[in-house]
Amino acid sequence: MPSSKVTAREGSRSTQVAGMSGNPQGDPTAGTGREGAAPPRTEHISVGVILGFPPEVAEELQRWRASFGDPLADVVPAHITLVTTTPTRDWEATREHVREVARRQSPFMVTIAGTGTFRPVSPVVFINVEDGFEDCVELHEKLQQGPLQRELPFAYHPHVTIAHDVAPESLDEAETVLKNYKATFPVVSMGLYEHDADGIWQLREELDFGTETDDHAVCPDGGTGTVPKTGGPAATSH
Repeated sequence: MPSSKVTAREGSRSTQVAGMSGNPQGDPTAGTGREGAAPPRTEHISVGVILGFPPEVAEELQRWRASFGDPLADVVPAHITLVTTTPTRDWEATREHVREVARRQSPFMVTIAGTGTFRPVSPVVFINVEDGFEDCVELHEKLQQGPLQRELPFAYHPHVTIAHDVAPESLDEAETVLKNYKATFPVVSMGLYEHDADGIWQLREELDFGTETDDHAVCPDGGTGTVPKTGGPAATSH
């Protein structure tokens, strides 16, 4: 699919996000919506970049996460982190860098299936990324350059957190109950988030893959920004 244009929906779906997921990847998390001002252009800020999921998949995984007693189930939509909390002093350069990566990226299919864990390093159970794993790794490597370049304490590992910081028996349950879970869906955009002064993750832009920059495009649906546009075949889950 040709890469010709990046549609930047800046500040159109600002999302308030409470805290961090706390796993070794340090995923940005998302929650209830609120309007947010654009970040300072010269002040030191932290950003993150994620892939969101189609509503039907995100809602199903949210229900599962809540069933394991995870207190973040209602404020952390299902997602794959591409860039964890990363400091930058140049917002404009960061935004343009992420836009450029999106412009050159073609949509791709993702299949998430089966479970894994970061235990004993961190009390996290996750769903594996199968199809699309290498696409996520390549995107991460491209994004974690230039204004976002830094050394990470852990090797990047695409995953979908399904239970975090709950009782050991609940982690065991999550790892067992979802071992046969599987869902396939397309991803066609990624979200650029800012970690603001209040400790809240704000969606600053949703960047479509393979399109040309449009600084004035605004998403008309008034959504919360927790799920990128997902064109193509309908998602399937089991």
